[in-house]
Amino acid sequence: RSERCPRPMAKRKAEELGKAASEDPAAGPWPGKTTTPDEPALVFRLDAVCGRARASTVRLPHGEVLTPVFMPVGTQGTIKGMSSEDMEGLGCRILLGNTFHLANRPTTALLDKCGGLHNFMQWNGNILTDSGGFQMVSLLKLAAITEQGVEFEDPKQAGSRMLLTPEKSIESQNEIGADIIMALDDVVASTLEDKERILEATHRTLRWADRCIKAHRKAHCQNLFGIVQGHLDPELREFSLKEMIQRNFPGYAIGGLSGGEAKEKFWRVVEQCTRPGTGLPEDKPRYLMGVGYPLDIVVCIALGVDMFDCVYPCRTARFGTALVRTGQLRLTSAEYATDYRPLEPGMGGPLKDYTRAMLHTIVTKEPVAASLITAHNLHFMLTLLSEIRQAIRNQVFPAWVREFLMELFPTATPAPCEHCPPRWVKNALDAVGITTDDLFDWSPGREELPDMPKDGGKGPAKEPAQSC
Repeated sequence: RSERCPRPMAKRKAEELGKAASEDPAAGPWPGKTTTPDEPALVFRLDAVCGRARASTVRLPHGEVLTPVFMPVGTQGTIKGMSSEDMEGLGCRILLGNTFHLANRPTTALLDKCGGLHNFMQWNGNILTDSGGFQMVSLLKLAAITEQGVEFEDPKQAGSRMLLTPEKSIESQNEIGADIIMALDDVVASTLEDKERILEATHRTLRWADRCIKAHRKAHCQNLFGIVQGHLDPELREFSLKEMIQRNFPGYAIGGLSGGEAKEKFWRVVEQCTRPGTGLPEDKPRYLMGVGYPLDIVVCIALGVDMFDCVYPCRTARFGTALVRTGQLRLTSAEYATDYRPLEPGMGGPLKDYTRAMLHTIVTKEPVAASLITAHNLHFMLTLLSEIRQAIRNQVFPAWVREFLMELFPTATPAPCEHCPPRWVKNALDAVGITTDDLFDWSPGREELPDMPKDGGKGPAKEPAQSC
């Protein structure tokens, strides 16, 4: 097995970086600016704080990443429907790969021979790989978990077995060559009620973290993040936090959430893990795993999280759903058949000149539609996070959050009103001093709107322009 670290490839100029890569005085050149031989593989700089929200620059071997950041998920070395050049054009600086699936196909040994995943997929930016731990939940029926590791049955090859140990996970991620790699953790569903199993998983995650640290062979150019577990139990979370911090990882993730737990419990765990003084260190990146709804991201940034990932924007695009500031547009709906407005009036992006009617005609029918909506949704997410970063730097983040909520929930108004946003949002924002009492009617009995409201498509359907 090669011990080399993949070198950054020659910089390719993207034709158009898009709004998400807007100029930022804190940002260095990308991807040519990388960590230098005399500094660690991760250099963290806190650029601004507004309340508990943070804007930072994370310098990695393949360039600088500006936070808060959303990281698109490319399970097997590609974002479905997008090329590496497409992702660079959108201004993406870091994306994810899945260790479990890459180990199955094309195999990490092959990636190592190619000089790592960066060269394999011709990607100039940074990569984060998960450890394979999440598959303990998503493929639980195909997995057997012991102290040694987890044995999976390949979901695409019935009868074949794969043993994933902490050592094997790190070896695979060393071969993949990602800039950030994750320790293997013992993941249990956030809805599990078996206290004995939850306790076992919390302690085993720490033992596995120590094995991962010992197995890591490329600490000079790959950053191993630890994962805080503890389920929804505040005492277990506190224990895991203290133990992980003692291990002095370059960065930390909050794991075990976004699995169907009540949102009221979800935000309280995030708040505990980012709480000043007792939460994760202020001088290192904080990554909330698997969270991708815009509303969830905005609230968790307010609580102090820096990094996010989720398959949601890309997956929902393949089913014909576009993300907009008022929620989501399900373009398969007949109401858009004669809606000649742009996808999101007044907004830029790759589909700024496409009408809803045109997209309605091709979604789920023409292969290109999935690529188009994916490009739009990723542009939406990257732009959203770029705006938030600027609001933090300008010390106007609370006002930005209030505007965001009013736009996302236009049917919720001050009293009297039948509707209100999800109450967990109010409670979470109250905890960090962002008030919404004057914006919405939070009286008992008001109907809570969903976290991802459906855009009603209301407004004039604007006839297409006449041509000669």
